[in-house]
Amino acid sequence: MELKAVIVEDEANSREILRNYLAKYCDKVTLLGEGATIEEGLQQIKRHSPDLVFLDVEMPFGNAFDLLDQIPDRTFETIFVTAYNQYAMDALNHHAAYYLMKPINIDELIKAVDYVRTIKEKENALEGQVLQARSVKAEGKITLPQQDGFQVLEVADIYFCKADDNYTEIYLEKRKIVVSKTLKYFEEALQSYSFARIHKSYLVNVTEVVKYKKGKGGSVVLSNGKELSVSASKKAELLSYFQ
Repeated sequence: MELKAVIVEDEANSREILRNYLAKYCDKVTLLGEGATIEEGLQQIKRHSPDLVFLDVEMPFGNAFDLLDQIPDRTFETIFVTAYNQYAMDALNHHAAYYLMKPINIDELIKAVDYVRTIKEKENALEGQVLQARSVKAEGKITLPQQDGFQVLEVADIYFCKADDNYTEIYLEKRKIVVSKTLKYFEEALQSYSFARIHKSYLVNVTEVVKYKKGKGGSVVLSNGKELSVSASKKAELLSYFQ
């Protein structure tokens, strides 16, 4: 799993050392930004929404805990990097994932990053289960995993779903929602409802179909006026809904 990271450290030399260590020894860590003060750190975190923040404790005009207190609903993990061991308990109380002492030990750095990666992978696995689990519990509703949680939709409000590589575009009456799941994923999640896979790119709410146009595969027109192609291999499956 790729980890997006930000460094908040007031000493330029320390930032450079950590930057070089991450590039050389920690695979799949992408450093997106750096800050030398609490204010700069907050800006970088808000701009990049990182998975991981490397955070020095003592900085000008405050400390790391002042920064964390300004982000109560954090979605990132924190690795403290400091020359002072007296802050370990405070770091624990702020739910730090790891506490590294300066000078940085490379093996400890690798261990810390791997630990955070394990945490994020477990979180992603749980989030990936949200859609299917919730759709079973709430009849007629489905949840769409998003970066900051999930969105609940009425299944009946979905006109069709369109594949976009590893993403799916969910089309509603006046807007679309892009979700980082494949169309196959939604085909399985919506199998208990009236949705038909009419094409490699389209999953259609059959209750919204108002017209079928003949052809080798043909096409369907939905109640919102949208016309979608039907592949020849999916034609029989679609027409079975209208027999």
